[in-house]
Amino acid sequence: MGQPEVYSLPPDDLEPFLDRRRYSAFPESQLHLPFFLAEILSKANDFVPSTAGSILMDRPGERGETPAEISLYFVAAFGPSAGELLGKSLRADRGVVGQVYRTGEPYLMTDPQNDPNFYSKFDSDHEFRTIGVVAVPVRIERAVCGVLELLNRSDGGAYAERDLQMLEIFARYTSISIENLLDAQRANEMARRDDLTGLYNDRFFHHRLSEDLIRADVTRSTVALLFLDLDDFKGVNDTHGHLAGSQVLKEFGYLLDRTVTTEGATLARYGGDEFVVILPDLDIEEGCAVAVEIQEALAETTFLQGSFTWAEGPIYWRSPLTCSVGVAVYPRHLPRQGTTDMKKNLLLRAADLAMYEAKEKGKNQIQVAE
Repeated sequence: MGQPEVYSLPPDDLEPFLDRRRYSAFPESQLHLPFFLAEILSKANDFVPSTAGSILMDRPGERGETPAEISLYFVAAFGPSAGELLGKSLRADRGVVGQVYRTGEPYLMTDPQNDPNFYSKFDSDHEFRTIGVVAVPVRIERAVCGVLELLNRSDGGAYAERDLQMLEIFARYTSISIENLLDAQRANEMARRDDLTGLYNDRFFHHRLSEDLIRADVTRSTVALLFLDLDDFKGVNDTHGHLAGSQVLKEFGYLLDRTVTTEGATLARYGGDEFVVILPDLDIEEGCAVAVEIQEALAETTFLQGSFTWAEGPIYWRSPLTCSVGVAVYPRHLPRQGTTDMKKNLLLRAADLAMYEAKEKGKNQIQVAE
C-alpha cells in the first residue's frame, strides 16, 4: 500500500497556531511547517496504518473560558476529503478529539456506537464511517495545544493498546519538534530585532528596504519612507536619567507598533531616538496620513507612568512627547535608474533631510522631501 497524500495548511495560515507564550512568536516565520506536519502524519501512518488521520490545534488568541468556546482546527490531514477539512474546526466540548484535548489523556475507541464520546454528526457531514479511533494530545511544554488522531485501521481490524502507545511516541516527537521550531524561530527573529523596543533593527531595515525597492520596480509601484526623530528627547535623560530615557524609547516602540497598521509596513529603530517606517505601495498623501496618526497617538499618550525597578519612587514626567517626521516616496523623489543600494541611500537621505527641515520649522512637524 502506497503512502497517503497528506494535506496541510500553507505557512501563513499556520502562523496563528504557533502564537504560543512559551517563547515570543513572530509574524514572519521561517519554518517549514507544512512539510513537518505532513511528515508527522506519514510516519504515524507507517507504524499504525490507517485510512484517515489528522492533526488539530487550537488558536491561543481564540481560547474561551469553556470548552464550548474553544475551536480545534484541522491543520494537517490525510484520507477521504482531507483537503476539504483543512482550516475547518471542531468544538473542544465534542467528540473524541475534544475529550483528549480537555483531559490531556490518550484515547482508544473500538466501538463507536456505544462510546459516549463518539460524535456521529462528523461522519454524516463528511460521508465517512468511523470504525475505530486512536487519539493522543499534542503539548508545548505542559500545555495541551492540539490532538493527533488516526481513524480506521487499514486492515479493517480494531485498534489495540499497542497502536495507542505508538501514537503517543509520535505525539511526544511532535511536541518536542514544535518546541525546537519555536526556539529556532525565536533565535532567528532576535537577530532582526532591536533589544530595547522590540522593533526591527537597522540591519534588517536596510535589507527590507532593498527588497521593497526591488519589488516596487518589478510591480511599478511606490515605497513611502518615514524618518522620525523624537523632539527634545535629551531632556528626558537630563532630568530623569538614561534608564528613564530607555523606558520612553521602549514605550514609544510599543506605540509605533500599535499605531501603524498598514499592511506590509516595516517598523525599525534606526539608532538612538530615531525611527524609520517603510510603507510599500503608499504615495505621498498616504504616507503623510500615517505620520499624522503617529503624531496624534503621541499627543494622547503620557509616558513614564507608575513605578519602575530602577527608580526609588514614582516618576512624574508630564511633558508632552512629540516627534518630527520626514517623508520621502520612491520614485517620486528620485528616479528609478541606478542600483538598488544607490536608490536606498538616496531615499533614506531624502527622508532624513526632510526630517531635519521639520525640526528647523519648529519641531512636531511633518515635512515632505523636496
